[in-house]
Amino acid sequence: MLKSYLKNVYEIASRGDATEVSYYSTLENLFKVYSETINKTDVYITSLPKKTEAGNPDFRIWDGKQHIVGYIEAKSPEVDNLDSIEDSEQLERYRRTFPNLILTNFFEFRLYRNGTLIDKVLIGRPFIVHKLKTVPPVEKKADFLKLLERFFSFSLPRVYDAETLAIELAKRTRFLKDEIVTQKLKEEESIGKGFISGFYEAFRKYLISGLSKEEFANLYSQTVTYGLFAARTRSENGFNRKLAYDNIPHTIGLLRDVFKFISLGDLPQQMEWVIDDISEVLAVTDVKNILHQYFHEGKGKDPIVHFYETFLAEYDPQTREKRGVYYTPE
Repeated sequence: MLKSYLKNVYEIASRGDATEVSYYSTLENLFKVYSETINKTDVYITSLPKKTEAGNPDFRIWDGKQHIVGYIEAKSPEVDNLDSIEDSEQLERYRRTFPNLILTNFFEFRLYRNGTLIDKVLIGRPFIVHKLKTVPPVEKKADFLKLLERFFSFSLPRVYDAETLAIELAKRTRFLKDEIVTQKLKEEESIGKGFISGFYEAFRKYLISGLSKEEFANLYSQTVTYGLFAARTRSENGFNRKLAYDNIPHTIGLLRDVFKFISLGDLPQQMEWVIDDISEVLAVTDVKNILHQYFHEGKGKDPIVHFYETFLAEYDPQTREKRGVYYTPE
């Protein structure tokens, strides 16, 4: 498996005109072959076809339905030192947001769990490809297989309390706002049209006429996350992004319009990945226990509204304090 992989990497590098994306199919095949050796036939490896300003990791490993194994961020094989990449602002954002992440230059693989480096393996020497112009021998095969085993065995822990859920949703919502919605608005502004721009105009027309683009990115991202939470509280048999629309109350027209696109529309991959990630957090959440927690604290009249304040305290505490909204047990 690794011998063939390194041979393919060498052959691509030998062409002389290879870019980072040129190696994607080889990396995809490596992970696919490994998943088959451990009898995980329901593994899908999808990659973003091109670099955009909207910043997601390059690969997502998932089961094609709901469960997300993790993400991979790839850098060019010409990058022979991943230390500088590890400390970059981009990687820090990914490490804060995605709990199971691999960073690689196609030779070295670094595995991060909840932002912390827990394993790294160098399977071949880059200089042998770039300087000696030959296929490097395989190194540390057993260690690499252990790293992959740790990566593929990951699953989100079940969430039982409102505070933990608020933390997990807040960091993903910030990523959605800063890296996806804000950047998509900029991209669409340059071409004069787009689905996010359409929602921006709708929010200005029907909600807040003087809404700035920065305020919209914030409001839209919160709307997506909180709409998913509201839908999850009404979902009985499983939950994912595509099921959300069926569980949005018919009385909230604009929210249903947003989720008609999110659940049923053709989402850009960058947005799809993050919203799927938020949905999986909610799927493994014991919503009944959280609602019971609010009832126990005397907040049972509208626990969904009360959770919003818990979420806002984590996501944007300045706004929460400015509004002066604090709930205490009755």
